[in-house]
Amino acid sequence: MTRLTTVARALITTAAVLLASTALTPTARAGTDPKAPKDFVALRSVDPTIMQEMRYVTPHNFVGERIDGYRQPLCILTRPAAEALHQAQRTLLRKGYTLKVYDCYRPQRAVDHFVRWAEDLGDQKMKREFYPNVDKTRLFTDGYIAAKSGHSRGSTLDVTLVRLPAKPTRPYHPGEPLVPCFAPKAERFPDNSVDMGTGFDCFDTLSHTLDPRVQGHQRANRLLLKSTLEGFGFVNLAEEWWHYTFKPEAYPDTYFDFPVSWASLTRTH
Repeated sequence: MTRLTTVARALITTAAVLLASTALTPTARAGTDPKAPKDFVALRSVDPTIMQEMRYVTPHNFVGERIDGYRQPLCILTRPAAEALHQAQRTLLRKGYTLKVYDCYRPQRAVDHFVRWAEDLGDQKMKREFYPNVDKTRLFTDGYIAAKSGHSRGSTLDVTLVRLPAKPTRPYHPGEPLVPCFAPKAERFPDNSVDMGTGFDCFDTLSHTLDPRVQGHQRANRLLLKSTLEGFGFVNLAEEWWHYTFKPEAYPDTYFDFPVSWASLTRTH
């Protein structure tokens, strides 16, 4: 118990520093934006020990720029999903790991941004890292991009494992040389997560959770994440080792569009 408490305190301190250093100021339009339903929460308020590396508020993603609707590096989820993730985190901390989320709730305007990007066949600046073996004309056909995303319903997240003690991940520098997302871990972008066989958002069949080509410690890491999360009600998307949805979903048929920001969670009385 003492070791767990020490680890948790260290993670809380790290998370606070990261939040303070990366927080972005909401735009002036925030006052007119829709609000989140009352049962949406910031993951940090439920479990501050879970690491957050919110990729879509940065240019380090398959589009290569900050995505519409992401105003702050903040994981927002429905409360049942956040509380289930908290229970999974408690289990993993005892095994020497922490969860790290890359994306949680995703506004519809962000999905629309992905669609516009996918339709612009001339924009392929991030191809070498994120989809080196996929022709951009096939992104819709192959299911990598769609007009709707389960993330917009609030119970889906993209997540990985980090071995403790967690090492920092260096910032991505726009324009730096890109390396394929399925290259050996020592060669691809230096994420501090365990080796899952590919990086996050790797558009390739190697990202399929149970792809038979992924073996050894890479497969073991995927299965540890999968078995742990499934034990607390999450369901994996077979095509993406990082993608999990808490079931039953609170809003199975609703696609929200409030921005990812603290202001979206503020209620006016």
